Amino acid sequence: MMNLIQTLRHYCATLLILSLTGFILVGCKSVTTNDTVDYRSAGAVRGPNLSLPPDLIASQADRRYIVQDGSATMSEYNAAVKKSVQSRKNVMTGIPGMRIARDGERRWLVVEKPAVELYPQVKDFWQENGFLLVIDSPSTGIMETDWAENRAKIQQDFIRNIIGGALNSIYDTGERDKYKTRLEVSNPNETEIYITQRGALEKCTTDTTGACISTIWTSRPNDPDLEAVFLARLMERLGMTQEMAKAQVAAPLPTKTAKAKLVQEGVNTAFIEMVVGFDRAWRDTGLALDRSNFTVEDRNRANGIYYVRYVNPKDLGDTKGFFSNLFSSKDDSSLKAKKYRVVVKSTGDNSSRVYVQDADGRPENTAAGLQLLTLLTEQMSR
Repeated sequence: MMNLIQTLRHYCATLLILSLTGFILVGCKSVTTNDTVDYRSAGAVRGPNLSLPPDLIASQADRRYIVQDGSATMSEYNAAVKKSVQSRKNVMTGIPGMRIARDGERRWLVVEKPAVELYPQVKDFWQENGFLLVIDSPSTGIMETDWAENRAKIQQDFIRNIIGGALNSIYDTGERDKYKTRLEVSNPNETEIYITQRGALEKCTTDTTGACISTIWTSRPNDPDLEAVFLARLMERLGMTQEMAKAQVAAPLPTKTAKAKLVQEGVNTAFIEMVVGFDRAWRDTGLALDRSNFTVEDRNRANGIYYVRYVNPKDLGDTKGFFSNLFSSKDDSSLKAKKYRVVVKSTGDNSSRVYVQDADGRPENTAAGLQLLTLLTEQMSR
């Protein structure tokens, strides 16, 4: 009798293994993709792999806001953040007077509230969504997240559903994102909030046989849809219902007319000519800077000046690609970004010009100045 029971158990175990094998094979062929956005699970391992790329070395004034790398996981960090913001969330009753403004693919949030009151809530918002801040500057209204991976893009198959998170570290999307947020005071007690995304994509380099021998990180185009997702989430965080926030963000976009043109006068003079007034020129210039490889250190709207830093990829001497050091622990402190002034000037009721100056305010009538104007023009024309 005992031999019969053992035989039956062995038979059942064999059937179970064969069944699981069959399901696994089917699962590998039938894959579904979760198209939501989830960066909160991206930081399970925190270390030098998330070091800043050389084009975005934080200025010394901002480094006090950087969360230092260590052995703590993102979940542990978020738990600490949650404790510090829980009381604020409990008493938050929502902010009236929010709306989405837009121009072509560009969207931004307008809130009838002073920027000084909004900044802490926007900061909490990014931390609650799983991001570390590498720039956190209340005095300028500028914050910037670290590079993060959208884990929701990882395909959910049968094997992963069975195993769970045990092998999460071996799955990688090959993409990273970071977000810049800028708060602008447009009118008394009214604040404009801009969210811009930058992306990096890991690509294979091949040998003569076509085999992948290494990978490099390259820039990928801005994703307005990702920017829209976080604008909607921010509206929810500030008190609007999810349905209303999504409806505002999803409203049809008006047709955008080209209004930026690069002009060269002679050999040494170049500027961007815009068929808009100063307010729109200032806004569009700021968005173009945020979506490019510029880091805005400060700005003076009254004088129309953005104070920026920029690293030219050619100056890096990097043959592996602009983002090759994206997740490297190598110390690139010797790489120094150059400082410039981007100046917006009104030339009439419906016309403005954008110039590039050096750090001391002299015209940047060089090949570098022309290159920067060309980059900005391309962004403004999208």
